[in-house]
Amino acid sequence: MYTWKTLSFGDPLSPTMEQMIMFHDHTMMVIMIITTMVMYTMYYMMINKMTNIFMTQAQMIELFWTILPALFLILVAMPSIRILYLIEEISQPMMTIKTIGHQWFWSYEYSDLKKIEFESYMKPISMKSIRMMETDNRLVLPFKTKMRLITTSEDVIHSWTIQSLGIKVDSMPGRINQSSIYMSRPGMFFGQCSEICGANHSFMPIMIESVNLKSFIKWIKNF
Repeated sequence: MYTWKTLSFGDPLSPTMEQMIMFHDHTMMVIMIITTMVMYTMYYMMINKMTNIFMTQAQMIELFWTILPALFLILVAMPSIRILYLIEEISQPMMTIKTIGHQWFWSYEYSDLKKIEFESYMKPISMKSIRMMETDNRLVLPFKTKMRLITTSEDVIHSWTIQSLGIKVDSMPGRINQSSIYMSRPGMFFGQCSEICGANHSFMPIMIESVNLKSFIKWIKNF
């Protein structure tokens, strides 16, 4: 879970988030190369006293500084497009979870396996709980299982977000958006609404409990 002193990305809990972190590192390397080249050129121009008052054009230089930025853009654009397609790809999900945003809580529906519906509110702040992150009803999901998430809203625009899973889907009234969920390991994952939705925007956290498939089936039967 991300805390106030976290300076870098947290541990990735899904293949999508792993790809995003790798893309971030790749992009930072490209930016460092560009920054180094520009700073070296600026420094060389400041210490160089030579001038050429008769030069009116330099086509080779113009060709160079046109082609080189295009190559850098391609180096960044191609991995980015690949990740965008991976995020949107939903191939044969085992089940579908529907989440609905309200002012100011989330409600969930398991409509494929069994008609299960419940609301998820933030727990009162106490010394035994993670402040403003735990909910009274957790979203229980199996790990290493392909799932589809569909989301909408009853009132205003919300955003269902789990940072460690690389998921951020806007919940919009009158519209259904979808995304895929795949968790690599068990644990407790936390998120929050990432769209300013009113006075209590900060008080509608998301809490996922990732369990194995056997425990998930048992939870479904005992619900």
